[in-house]
Amino acid sequence: MIGDRWGVTQAEVERRYPCDELLPTPGVQLWRGVSVQAPAEAVWPWLRQLRLAPYSYDWVDNLGRRSPRVLSDLPDPVPGDPYSRLANRFDVGRVRSVVPGEQLTASILGSLMSYVLVPSGSSTRLLLKILTARRTPGTVLLGLGDLPMARKQLRTLAHLAETGRPV
Repeated sequence: MIGDRWGVTQAEVERRYPCDELLPTPGVQLWRGVSVQAPAEAVWPWLRQLRLAPYSYDWVDNLGRRSPRVLSDLPDPVPGDPYSRLANRFDVGRVRSVVPGEQLTASILGSLMSYVLVPSGSSTRLLLKILTARRTPGTVLLGLGDLPMARKQLRTLAHLAETGRPV
């Protein structure tokens, strides 16, 4: 499918993700990945921060409000917590499973997604897998529409983890 992969290796596509346990026979599977020049301990607080904002194209998916560029002292999420917020007002999605420092799995708009941190020395692979139950014309378009959004989100999170400075 066009747009199903960005920034991932074949081995990363073939690995198991936590969302696979929640939807063993998906209709659509999408993979995204980015290398972060920082340890997983520096990346995890930014994943935890997704509860505050989406960290993608804020003018599109955050109603024009800028996602925070300073870390908040948030506790680790637990299943049932909101996955993210829009415009600092609207909770969207739900956290489905979490292993602090390793993975965050959530559901939103009929999709499941797992963010997975894979440490490699002083750097980290930040991987994202997205699943939907059925393949429909709309979910096929999801792959194309999500690609620039997820790419921007992962790159923003990587930059913040690497530098601690705003993008």
